[in-house]
Amino acid sequence: MDYHRKTCESEELYSGTDKDAMIVRFEKNGETQMTEFLVTHFIKNHEAVEKVSVRTAYGVLASVVGIFCNVFLFGMKLILGLVLHSVSVTADAFNNLSDAGSSIISFIGVKMAEKPADEEHPFGHGRMEYIAALIVAFLVMEVGFTFLKDSFSKIWHPETLHFQAISITILLLSIGVKLWLGVFNRKLGEKIQSKVMMAVFADSMGDVITTSATILSLIVYGLTGVNIDAFVGLGVALVVMWAGFSIAKDTLEPLIGEAVDPEIYEKIKKYVEKYEGIVGTHDLIVHNYGPNRSMASIHAEVPNDVNIETSHEIIDRIEREAMEELGIFLVIHMDPIETKDQQVLMIRGQVEELLKKLDPDSSIHDLRVVNGEEQINIIFDMVVPFRYSDEVKERLQYELIDGLQKIDPRYQCVITVEHSYVSAQEAETPKMGENEK
Repeated sequence: MDYHRKTCESEELYSGTDKDAMIVRFEKNGETQMTEFLVTHFIKNHEAVEKVSVRTAYGVLASVVGIFCNVFLFGMKLILGLVLHSVSVTADAFNNLSDAGSSIISFIGVKMAEKPADEEHPFGHGRMEYIAALIVAFLVMEVGFTFLKDSFSKIWHPETLHFQAISITILLLSIGVKLWLGVFNRKLGEKIQSKVMMAVFADSMGDVITTSATILSLIVYGLTGVNIDAFVGLGVALVVMWAGFSIAKDTLEPLIGEAVDPEIYEKIKKYVEKYEGIVGTHDLIVHNYGPNRSMASIHAEVPNDVNIETSHEIIDRIEREAMEELGIFLVIHMDPIETKDQQVLMIRGQVEELLKKLDPDSSIHDLRVVNGEEQINIIFDMVVPFRYSDEVKERLQYELIDGLQKIDPRYQCVITVEHSYVSAQEAETPKMGENEK
């Protein structure tokens, strides 16, 4: 399924107008042509990214290119660092070596993710790609920690730097290679929705920053004779460690379980509701078992006066066609609802209208009305954002019940409060009593 989620959150570490402008200029200066050349010449059926074999080919290409580029940079920087006695240059060299190791791990992860489902793993092996990205993140953090120790050592025991124009030239070349490699992985990662490739992009942009800092230390030393190499190395270490932490945080989300992206939610919701006989939907949950491997469950509302076999046939058809058209294993729970009883429709409208005034971020579903001799029981589920505290939820229930009883004193509400599984931007939590105004 061709869903586009936001890119790896670790990318935000290097986000900003300057970085984006730099990447755009770089793409216009030939990077796009090189990427297209590699993709079209080394990946068969490169447009069919929904196929596991094509996705694997993208991963292999990115890994091989990454290994080649990083081994080249490692050798070049290691020699330069030893000649110049520069801890920051040598640190950069071993950072590139770890990046080559990361590319190897990415290669293994992509190949393992390609394995089909088996008896022990009925949902496939797609999450191996996430595990590979997590290993890459820990390697990045380990390298940063090593830099940190070396930098503190150099602060107490500084070494003399040797400023040479060739060193600046080589490091500038390194920046160019890393910038190209980062944009290359971003393009491929966005195309196939790969967290590993987006992690490599974030790591590459971090390398661009750290190498630039290294150049700064050499220039300062050449112009002033002041050795800031160890302090620059310290900054390099912190940036690398933070990048690794950010990559790990982003990669853990699908492993732990994350909320449904609003775009995916709307696509599945509209897909189910387009079928005749489906009145509405709610409680959509999506389980991610790796890229292009999703299982989802949703409650579909059907008229309660329609033959159950007819509704069941519609549900079966939706599940079957969702697998064929969306690539999602969809499980649908059928919820019969009242669509003709005027009293129920009126009360549902009253509840929805009042709740919309009290809190537009909340909603209701599964409303039922049970008439008693002296009271009218209204039973429904209320969906509220996760950010709401127990106090806020209790206050909202109180205001809703109070408002409904002002409409009709016979109304007695039985409310089940639940949370939405859809990702949303966190808004400000309502203050107590503001809805009474």
